[in-house]
Amino acid sequence: MKFAAIFVAAAALASAGSSFASERVSDMDYMKASRCKGLATTLTGVVDASSIDAYLKSARSSRSPAVYERADSEFDKAKREARSEDRKTRLTAELTGPCSAYLGAPASMAKR
Repeated sequence: MKFAAIFVAAAALASAGSSFASERVSDMDYMKASRCKGLATTLTGVVDASSIDAYLKSARSSRSPAVYERADSEFDKAKREARSEDRKTRLTAELTGPCSAYLGAPASMAKR
């Protein structure tokens, strides 16, 4: 009987831990969102950059300095790319496609 109670308690803790881990935004998603913010700030009128900024702010906790530096680098690179006239069509498609995953807070993304 004790074994069954311990097993049930361990399973409950494991499932609670896995749901918490799934809500945390990965470093890669954080860097991709930063790139999307760079595109949104340069390609004005396509997507509201403040919604991507809200995603980044809510996902900012407990990142290493290396992730922040890389995210800033991705932001700057995206801004430079978006200034190029011959890339605007492709980057607009990226902004309205894959970048739409970062429109809002990560908690609301899990519900979609």
